[in-house]
This record gives sequence, C-alpha cells and structure tokens, in this order.
Amino acid sequence: MREPIAALTRQEGWRAEGAAARVHYEGASEQFAVEFYAETERVLYWSVPTEEAESGTAAPVPRKHIPDPLRRRVRDDLETAGVDPATERHEL
Repeated sequence: MREPIAALTRQEGWRAEGAAARVHYEGASEQFAVEFYAETERVLYWSVPTEEAESGTAAPVPRKHIPDPLRRRVRDDLETAGVDPATERHEL
C-alpha cells in the first residue's frame, strides 16, 4: 500500500481500496464519497444515492458543488497524512 494511502486510512472514516483511499460523508440531505489517488495526486468527489432514493448511481461532482466544510475536512486529513493539502484543489 502506498504510504499516503496508508496514512489516510489512519484518519477517521478513510479506508484503502486498491490504488485509492476513500471516505464517505453524509450531510443533511446529500451523501458523498471522496477518493484520493496517490499516484496521480488527485481527489475525486462523487454523489452517492441516499437510502431514500429508489434508484440512482454514483456520479462525479465538480468541486464547486461540494460543501466547504467537507472540502476543508479533506484538506485537513490530507495534511495530517503528509500530503500537500493543495492536492485537493488539483483539477482533473
């Protein structure tokens, strides 16, 4: 496991999945999955269907639509794991 991924899994909620680390966030009415890819130093945000939704699939979400508290948490977790927090802002 790559060191940045291993370090992220020591943060609350993060788990390793192959070449990425992933965490889920549940807001008042939205759910997101956040993925960090160490090799490319990219963070991806996905909307995740809620349990109330009858159907749906995960879909990528542009950063501008992600709540600021979640983005701050991701940057804080990256920094604690030894990853430059600016990585969260890298465009695809």
